Amino acid sequence: MTDQPKRYVGLDVHKNYVMVGAVNRLQEMVLPPRKVGLAEFEDWATKHLRSTDEVVLEATTNAWYLYDLLEPLVKRVVVCHPPQVKLIAAALVKTDKKDTMTLAKLLAVGMIPPVWVPPAHVRELRALVSHRQRLIAQQTRTKNRLRSLLQRHHLVPPDGDLFSQTQRDWWAKLDLSPSEKLRARQDLIILDQLAPLITEVDTEIGRLSLVEPWADQTPYLLQLPGIGLITAMTILGAIGEIERFPTAKKLVGYAGLGARIHASGQTHRTGGITKQGRKELRAVLIEAAWIAVRYDQHWREQFDPLADRIGRQKAIVAIARKLLVVIWHVLTAQVADRKAQPQQVARYFITWGRQLRVKSTLGLKASQFARQQLDRLKLGQDLERVAYGSVTYCLPPAKTTP
Repeated sequence: MTDQPKRYVGLDVHKNYVMVGAVNRLQEMVLPPRKVGLAEFEDWATKHLRSTDEVVLEATTNAWYLYDLLEPLVKRVVVCHPPQVKLIAAALVKTDKKDTMTLAKLLAVGMIPPVWVPPAHVRELRALVSHRQRLIAQQTRTKNRLRSLLQRHHLVPPDGDLFSQTQRDWWAKLDLSPSEKLRARQDLIILDQLAPLITEVDTEIGRLSLVEPWADQTPYLLQLPGIGLITAMTILGAIGEIERFPTAKKLVGYAGLGARIHASGQTHRTGGITKQGRKELRAVLIEAAWIAVRYDQHWREQFDPLADRIGRQKAIVAIARKLLVVIWHVLTAQVADRKAQPQQVARYFITWGRQLRVKSTLGLKASQFARQQLDRLKLGQDLERVAYGSVTYCLPPAKTTP
């Protein structure tokens, strides 16, 4: 059987359809652009695509579904970042057909900048984290509406948690108009409905932290000041696989925490951070940095001189960047942080075990769970007792390595 010539297939993906077109290695059109409904695309791809084809599509909402569908059918599937393609192929005339053929031609000449395709477990964690962020955002908006209502009427709330069940009688007795009472009552109902949903998501994220590959990586992040379980899993989901970042600088750039630089001729300027990268990674690192400088002496000593020199906001971004560099090192080398304090790290692991209720889920006491994680980091082998609030935990002996 004669080998079929290789085709370079471009897909312009939309909500309800895909525009398909292809060229050969000489950029000659071999498959004129055609519109295929998304519902019929699987049948079309199975019938018309060849095992020698290379396919390119942009990273959009349906990209991973199409990638999984096409990957067994063709030689290679490339997913590209839309803004980068636009810079390469800027055009005054823009149609679906032209975009499709442009993608195909760029693929034929090797000018498509591919993006990393996350495996299924990374996509699952990212989707769960995004879902949690949406729930938290909805909860925050609802609380802000209720606080705004009190401010408009100059009402002073009682001490304690303003939105707890114990305060509902106080809310019900407020002297408000009927419509305001209705809105306040419904906002409180929304908060009551959101709380168990967020708890359920947190429980699932906690479960994933004990499942490979996350179980092997989570302890290396939880040992660091400022990083709790949700933050650690958000960071791991955003990074995906630390091996794809050969240097810490690459990871900093991926998070958008690197400085803007303009160097041309005699001009050399640096500006703020690029903010090009995964937004959720940048956000949780800033939050973790604030906690670290508040409660950890090492990070506070790093932060204070910077804050005096460049201001608190710029200083905390610098701390977040330094923290990300530490994250790269501990994940890449699979080692304990050189500033780690065994007593404090053990407390972090006990907190993790208590959050996950490891006694019922794994049949382990929190102290046994903490010892397992310390052994994984090769940290605190001589540690026997851990002060945790008013309680002292007795750790089992460390496992001796042969």
